[in-house]
Amino acid sequence: MLSLPWWVYLVVAGIIFSGYMTVKTAAREREIDEAFIEKEGEIYMERIRQERERRKQAKSLQ
Repeated sequence: MLSLPWWVYLVVAGIIFSGYMTVKTAAREREIDEAFIEKEGEIYMERIRQERERRKQAKSLQ
């Protein structure tokens, strides 16, 4: 194993580091996406609640 040139070890270390960073970044992006989806879902549900309330008030006025 020690018979390999020193730069081969650097290349292997770089590949391993690159893989680690890819996994780490993908996990972080997934968290950001989930937070965004949750926020948009809450906005959508609030619109539905407001529409129901509006319809309820309109129906009671008739």
